[in-house]
Amino acid sequence: MLTWIGPFKPLISTLLLPPASLLLLVLAGVVLMRFSRRWGKALCVIGAVVLWVLSCNATAYALNQLLLRSYPPLSVQALKQTQAIVVLGGGVELYAPEYGQATLSAAAYQRLVYGRYLTTLHDLPLVYSGGKGWAAPSGQVQSEAQVAANVLQRDFGLRFFLADEASRDTRENALRSYAILSAKGIQRIALVTHDWHMQRSLEQFEAAGFEVIPAPMGYTQPPIRWDTDYLPSSTGLQHTKRVLHEWLGRLHY
Repeated sequence: MLTWIGPFKPLISTLLLPPASLLLLVLAGVVLMRFSRRWGKALCVIGAVVLWVLSCNATAYALNQLLLRSYPPLSVQALKQTQAIVVLGGGVELYAPEYGQATLSAAAYQRLVYGRYLTTLHDLPLVYSGGKGWAAPSGQVQSEAQVAANVLQRDFGLRFFLADEASRDTRENALRSYAILSAKGIQRIALVTHDWHMQRSLEQFEAAGFEVIPAPMGYTQPPIRWDTDYLPSSTGLQHTKRVLHEWLGRLHY
């Protein structure tokens, strides 16, 4: 893999994914109209129509089923066959004045809560993997694992068994987690992350040497209402972008 591309991942993904990519297409259409009004208008219409379609929750669900593999929920019996629960990071919110310190993003907190829930079903070591991602702002002082440790202590009165505080992406999550856990004799894990992120994560953790049992959560929701799922919304665009980001991530690896 080209390691030099790491720092440019946030910029590249932003430009390749909606809405930026489609807005650039519309802009190209506007410029092209100076030379060919017909083709310029065509690009503008295509960009607008595709942006409309990709902004629907129903599209996000369809793309998730088409491009990514979905995994069944983890059973208690399967959980008992593992040696540890590994929770993958999902981002940090630096501006959290209500807490007086940085906190986990919504996605990261959902993963942490589910990982904590699994420990109530079967007493296993809880591990967190997350450093400072490629998109982390320069003002981020603590690693995501450190922020997660603060949240776990604050909300649940618990501590992690171990934590990876240096990884910057999913591939490094897997490699650094294996280096830490294999030294403790732990190689069979339950991996906690969102269902849409599981396929890429599973591939990387297995390649690192783990025996992985998926513990997915946060599934992409199927369409239920025509007025909310088949019409464009910021939420629908966010979900579609998330699925396409995962698909591009698998192509990159």
